Amino acid sequence: MLEKSDIKLERAVLIGVITKEQDELQAKEYLDELEFLTFTAGGEAVKRFTQKMDTPNPKTFIGTGKLQDVLNFIKENEIDTAIFDDELSAAQERNISKILNCKVLDRTNLILDIFAQRAQTSYARTQVELAQCEYLLPRLKGMWTHLERQRGGIGMRGPGEREIETDRRIVRDRITLLKDKLKVIDKQQAIQRGNRGHLVRVALVGYTNVGKSTLMNVISNSEVFVEDKLFATLDTTVRKVVIGNLPFLVSDTVGFIRKLPTQLVESFKSTLDEVREADLLLHVVDISHHNFEEQIESVRKILNEIDSGHKPTIMVFNKIDAYEPAPFDNEDLIAVKTKDHYTLEEWKKTWMNKIGDDAIFISALNKKNLESFKKRVYEEVRNIHVTRFPYNDFLYPDYEAGEEE
Repeated sequence: MLEKSDIKLERAVLIGVITKEQDELQAKEYLDELEFLTFTAGGEAVKRFTQKMDTPNPKTFIGTGKLQDVLNFIKENEIDTAIFDDELSAAQERNISKILNCKVLDRTNLILDIFAQRAQTSYARTQVELAQCEYLLPRLKGMWTHLERQRGGIGMRGPGEREIETDRRIVRDRITLLKDKLKVIDKQQAIQRGNRGHLVRVALVGYTNVGKSTLMNVISNSEVFVEDKLFATLDTTVRKVVIGNLPFLVSDTVGFIRKLPTQLVESFKSTLDEVREADLLLHVVDISHHNFEEQIESVRKILNEIDSGHKPTIMVFNKIDAYEPAPFDNEDLIAVKTKDHYTLEEWKKTWMNKIGDDAIFISALNKKNLESFKKRVYEEVRNIHVTRFPYNDFLYPDYEAGEEE
């Protein structure tokens, strides 16, 4: 299921809805992210379709008129794939596929496909395959639409139904097998974590593509894979880092994303154990992203889901070199200044001021303010270490900053 061949650039249309819970601005933001996901998976977003609705259509997600518009565009422009921004039910996916007569994906399926491409280790591949199987199980019926008798009822029980039931049993057995395999690997990884001694553990967390791996490479002098795509890092990487004379462990974890599929949160719980068992979290934020505050909330929500929202956290606002506020004319008496116009100094006077020393502004790529970052991390790790081992206090003096990099 996970083997990938060379990916051809697929032409795709993106489809989203504007509802009471998701206004037009949010819908655009989500579709921007969906387009980046499509590019990461090897596709090209040719056009976007949105529709204002109170709630998505239970049968076809969007209205029949809008769906006809999508169908006409697909026929005229030789589109390969239709990608929906929200998770489709099995029935919705079947109904839409019959009408559009092309490949239909939802956000969950797209993310699962990217994870399948990115998985390198046996452990990650097992986790992704488990998530894929759990996603696939309720949708098996839609894959047998060529069996016209598959409708149920009197006189409709035949080979098609048995074939589907056989496949369901195969998938269920595979899920059980994968879960058992993960339990074995989990025990092995728990032993590995236990063998790391009493070193303080620090975990890099944050939204996907905010620069966690770049920061990891800078502070650990390692070569973790870095790419300007979503989910470039899938396997957790742990490195020993020494600041001053204080050693500790840093783990680079999988990035989070809005509307993260439930299947992935469940199957990647073991990977997220690195976050659960960490003594300190470095929450990396791409401050150059125009909607970084919502990304912060998405990460915090997932941290709370895995019982890690209470951990000591340092907010690391990365990519300050790429931050550019929207231009604002002070002489325009009508213009209203919004957050989009804030400079970095103005941002520091907002809610970030309440964080105090736990807010650091850096550029991992250009190595700006790294000494301030190292000093703050050193102080926090030292406090955790000394609290754990009071007799080691004299070993680690106050951090003396060297020359700014």
